Amino acid sequence: MVIPSEVKTIIYQLQSAGYEAYIVGGCVRDFLLDKNPTDWDITTNAKPEEIQKVFPDSFYENNFLTVTVRTGSQEIPEIEITTYRLEAKYSDKRHPDEVRFAQKLEDDLSRRDFTVNAMAMDMDKKVIDLFDGQKDLKKKVIRAVGNPDERFSEDALRMLRAVRFATTLGFDIEEKTAKAIKKNALWIEAVSKERIRDELVKILMADNSADGIELLRNLGLLKFIMPELEANYGVLQNKHHIYDCYQHALKALEYTAKNKFSLQVRLSALLHDIGKPSVKVGNGINSTFYNHEMVGAKMAFQILNRLKFANKDIEKIVKLVRCHMFYYNVNEVTESSVRRLVKNVGPENMEDLLKLREADRIGSGVPKAEPYKLRHLKYIIDKVSQDPISVGMLKVDGKDVMDILKIQPGPKIGQILDVLLGIVLDDPKKNTKEALSSEILAIAKFDEKKLKELAEKSKEEKFDLQSKEDEKIKSKYWVR
Repeated sequence: MVIPSEVKTIIYQLQSAGYEAYIVGGCVRDFLLDKNPTDWDITTNAKPEEIQKVFPDSFYENNFLTVTVRTGSQEIPEIEITTYRLEAKYSDKRHPDEVRFAQKLEDDLSRRDFTVNAMAMDMDKKVIDLFDGQKDLKKKVIRAVGNPDERFSEDALRMLRAVRFATTLGFDIEEKTAKAIKKNALWIEAVSKERIRDELVKILMADNSADGIELLRNLGLLKFIMPELEANYGVLQNKHHIYDCYQHALKALEYTAKNKFSLQVRLSALLHDIGKPSVKVGNGINSTFYNHEMVGAKMAFQILNRLKFANKDIEKIVKLVRCHMFYYNVNEVTESSVRRLVKNVGPENMEDLLKLREADRIGSGVPKAEPYKLRHLKYIIDKVSQDPISVGMLKVDGKDVMDILKIQPGPKIGQILDVLLGIVLDDPKKNTKEALSSEILAIAKFDEKKLKELAEKSKEEKFDLQSKEDEKIKSKYWVR
């Protein structure tokens, strides 16, 4: 591993100005693990205003004694330099009441969270390791610096960070540190939801994310972050599943991580059956979970909204959870039904819905994620993807209706378009301007009452079809 020239230059300039300077924190840990650090941090005994004199092209706009230096490099455009510091009491379990300058590197390292993050390194790669961080790297353990109760009392988020580091690095949490997390788990509620979300995302995006979620449960943190998921633990399912609801969710998540699926798909896999405990009826192999996908979608919305996820992510994940029970059998479900599924889910979400279905299957204990009928469904989706699935995709619009019939805007226009869409969904070949123009003239001959009836019938047919598909889902999955 090589220290980048941008980092060496900054250290050299600080030393030339008469100050101490070291690489510090997570980048040292990653360097020693032969991983390329994503960020490089430097610590120094120079105060912020002194750092800015050495580096005029820098900015300082926080309360934590950190100056950001622009390097002019594309590879590492910015590097943060932090003055040695001490932190006073954390009254709110989140922020230090006071941040003070420290005189020595040792003081700065002693206030850091874990031994593997409390090392510094000079330009000659000499490591300053006061808390046996290198030993813990070799033993693959996450251990708090000093007294773990004090570290977690200072910043409760460190408990979640311990799980994140253990998950992303494939380490274990040292026994005393783990006991302290269990003891202080309640204090995670004092941490802002945004900070919790950010750590949770890093856990979910790890290769062994399922192990991370289980670690959260074992340490008593999950019940304060996602109590709805913890409620799935031990809830047995019917004969279509070999795992309980909680294990099923973890197995589904494990599959999505193994295949490097997106965060949205991973969250969907974790939450897709979140509603099962609240709707379960009966016990044993014939128990039922009627309407769990609809209840689960509402619960997923509440969870993600509470954790301050972006609206676009929430909207998509909720839709995937709500639609994950779609029914499909070769030669049984029509192309019109597939078109309607695509319309309800959104063409842009179909690929992820199928990925969720694969994860759901693996989580149920079946050996094959993509059976023939799922591959056949992908074929049908591709085949009908160009067919109209909304009024906006018709080859005529409201203006065409008005021009053909020479009428003014009004509810009649929409009713005619609804009827046209029903016609085209049943026979896509009729989606031409010529064919639809003829249909418009024919539809216009109906009186107001008849037209309204046809438009309502078109909507009812859509609703009836969905209801029938729901009944098939219920039969297939033993729900009522």
